[in-house]
Amino acid sequence: MKHLNIEQKCPKIGVFDFTGCEGCQLQLANKEETLGAFLAAIEVVNFREVSSANSDDYDVALIDGAITRADEVERLKAIRKQAKILVAMGTCACFGGVNRLKNAYDLDEANREVYGDHPKETMPTMSVGEVVAVDLEVPGCPVNEDEIERIVQHLVWDLPIPRYAYPVCLQCKQRYTVCRFDVGELCLGPITRAGCGAPCPAGGLGCWGCRGPAEAPNYEEFFALAKERGFSDQEISDRLSFFGGFEEVL
Repeated sequence: MKHLNIEQKCPKIGVFDFTGCEGCQLQLANKEETLGAFLAAIEVVNFREVSSANSDDYDVALIDGAITRADEVERLKAIRKQAKILVAMGTCACFGGVNRLKNAYDLDEANREVYGDHPKETMPTMSVGEVVAVDLEVPGCPVNEDEIERIVQHLVWDLPIPRYAYPVCLQCKQRYTVCRFDVGELCLGPITRAGCGAPCPAGGLGCWGCRGPAEAPNYEEFFALAKERGFSDQEISDRLSFFGGFEEVL
């Protein structure tokens, strides 16, 4: 394909869902003002949410969801073998997401309690990167529409990938958002990777850390701040463990 007499790559992309709500996949189709140009820049060969195409001939695999069953492990390995580039898309794929909370329990006992005599196949939740090599990670619950578009622009035109060396707190300041700590709420904004645009604090909800740790997070100062504002160790631990991205400090 050529544009302005410049040869343009048109990568074949497959989008694959594992254990999750599939909301990150829908983000690919949600930005209607640029959807036409977005789809013109790629060739969708496998994307159940938006297309009937079902081909195994793809260059790039976008993986949505966590890995929670043995058959998912084998399917992911097969996708990795085919894909030249594999992208973990969303918090579940990057960290395990809320599905990872089940790892704190006896899975056999919980399975019997929920399903009785008809237990479902399950195993401890893993991120995509715990099973196969990952080339790019795009965290978020769901992923940010602009960020995933820029990742595709990188794949098509080799444009720079956005990097965020600062935490969500800075984006709150850019939006003139009142600090959630100042209104008595716990917020992981000081230690969470930016790039989402800080919609949760702007909407009146403290950050839950769905994008994982910021670069070089100052955990010592964060814990001191949270305790100074009256939050217990259990409250802090519950918040840090919710999406699975802060296991390094739990």
